[in-house]
Formats: sequence, structure tokens, C-alpha cells
Amino acid sequence: MEPIRIAILSLTHGHTRKYYQTLLDNKNFEWVAVSAENETVRENFISLNNSIPCYSSEEEMFEKHPEIEAVVMASANNRHLEQFIMCAERGIHILCMKIPTFNMEEYEEMIALVEDSGIVCQVELELHYNPVVRRLKELYRQGAIGELSSFNATNITLSPVWAFPWQGNPEKSYGERVPLKEGDNRFRGGCLSDHPHVFDLIRWFTKSEFETVYAEVGPNLRKDLEVEDTMIVNGKMKDGTIFLFDPSWSRMEERLSIPGPGWEIHPKRMEVNISMRGDEGAIMADCFGPNVYHNGAPNDRYTVQYTYFDEWIGMMDEFVDCIRNGNEPKINLRWHKKTIDVMNACYDSISTSSPVEL
Repeated sequence: MEPIRIAILSLTHGHTRKYYQTLLDNKNFEWVAVSAENETVRENFISLNNSIPCYSSEEEMFEKHPEIEAVVMASANNRHLEQFIMCAERGIHILCMKIPTFNMEEYEEMIALVEDSGIVCQVELELHYNPVVRRLKELYRQGAIGELSSFNATNITLSPVWAFPWQGNPEKSYGERVPLKEGDNRFRGGCLSDHPHVFDLIRWFTKSEFETVYAEVGPNLRKDLEVEDTMIVNGKMKDGTIFLFDPSWSRMEERLSIPGPGWEIHPKRMEVNISMRGDEGAIMADCFGPNVYHNGAPNDRYTVQYTYFDEWIGMMDEFVDCIRNGNEPKINLRWHKKTIDVMNACYDSISTSSPVEL
């Protein structure tokens, strides 16, 4: 099979670096070029990957490399629509970061662009390819816990804002400045907008949709952020399953401008834990459990080196299959839209201090 000629746009998403080695190692891809959002991002990239051409704009990159077939859209959430338009006009396939947009009119426009142009659009939710999650789903499907009654999950991390400032900017993260609620000086676009995964996973496991949701925010751990960094969400699925989610930025961090070992102050920079309870038992899983801990650079503090399976391998293999064999991604725009709907409902619940029915 001929390798897919691929590029990366903007380089400002927290997951960007995880694609570097994947694109170099995966023989199904030929990494052609990147575009950088600004000169600082460009210099940082060149210092790590000086063999890949790096351009200051998407337009220049596409003009110089008409052979590009696909892109990883690693940009701020508010830039996605304009980049969707550029790609659809050129017939370029898209692997989009986890929040295409919170604006439902923009979302419908993205769907129309993809369907009218015939390109593939896959949304990056890498936990579908995590081996612990896949094993958990397999056990559930085999009836290990009987009929599911509750699904509790954490997706708690450090804050990416210091390395990726747009994630703390309401206009760039949420798309506009919307106060969390009356009397609160914070805005939508913080930890919730970074963590759609648990909302997606319960839909994937139960094959059901959200019925009601109730959310609350706590006081910020980081007082200088103008977006939320802690939240709790509960509610009920249409099949009767109740859920409790914690999508907070509740792991503290060193404020490094470039992410790397030593970023975490707490020994783990993230935890995705899932607890499923049924009428015949329970399963609990730590999706990123196997780690190596050491005292290390840059600040001689307790540091974690993750040793888990690289979910990006399976995710990128699916992207290749969809492009070359005409298949639809599991996490396509129409599927993912209901996840964004419930995340908006969480913000509405915070605003009104009331449950929201979907």
C-alpha cells in the first residue's frame, strides 16, 4: 500500500508531540511537512525535527506541497473551522483534535464540508485504543459484571495552559467568552474542554445516549486562570445507567513552556480511572497504571516516565484504513457531536445550577 502523505497543522495542541515518532515510524505514512502557528512554535519544532519542512502558514505549506493527502489538525479549537474549509477545498483528509468546535452551527458546517467533499474526518479520542480500556470493554461485553448500573470515571491531569496558552483562553478554547455563571469571574473553556474522553467512553460502552446531566465547578486551584480547572459531573443515560465523572485539571504542574519529564509536581501527571458496577459484580481499571518513577531533571523531584502502550498506533492505523479502503472512522463527526452536546449541557447546568435534560 502506498504511504499516505501527511502534514501537521499549527503544532499548538498538547498531543502534537505524540505524533512525531508515530509519523516517522509508521510505514503507512510519509511525513511531508508542518505549519507552525507562530515563530516560537516554529523554532521549537525545528530544534527537534529539522528534517521536516516547517512553514509559517497553512497556505504556504499547501502551495509548496500539493501532494499532501491528509493532516493532523493540531490547532486551537477556534481555528478548526477555517482549517476544515482549507482541507475540504483541497480534498485533504482530516484527523481532528478532540474538540472540533463547541459552536453547533460551526459543527453542522464541518459535517457538511466533510460529506460534500468526500474526505475522511476522524476525531482523536485515543482511549478507544488503550489496551486497558479495550480489555475492560471486552469483559463487560462478556457479561463479567452482569447488567451495568453505574459508570464512574476520572480524567484528571495537570493543566496544559503553560505550554499551550490557547487552552486557557476562552475565545480560543471555547470559541467565545461565556461566563460560567452569574457572579463568577471565570469563563467556559477550561478542564472540561480538554477532557471529552469519559463522555465518549460511556456512550461507547453502553451504546446509549445521555438523558440528564448535572455539573458543578469548584474553586480554581490555579487562581490566575480565567477558565475552570475543577469540575464534577453526574447524571443518567437513557438505558438507566448512572454516571459520575471528574474531568478536572487537579494534578499540579511545573509551569514549563515545553512539556517533558519533571512537568508534574504530583507524581502522576494524569489518571484515567474507571469503575463499572453491575448486578453481578464490579470492575475497576487504571488505564495508565504501568509507570516508572525516578528522581530526575529538571528539578530533581519525583518524576514519572510512562510505559503504557502507545494508543496513537492503533488510532493512526484506523485512519489509514479509512482513507485507503473507504471506511468510516468509529469516532466520526456525527458520532462525536452528541459528546459535544452533553459537554455544552454541562456548562449550561453550571450556569443555571440545575440538571439539564438532553
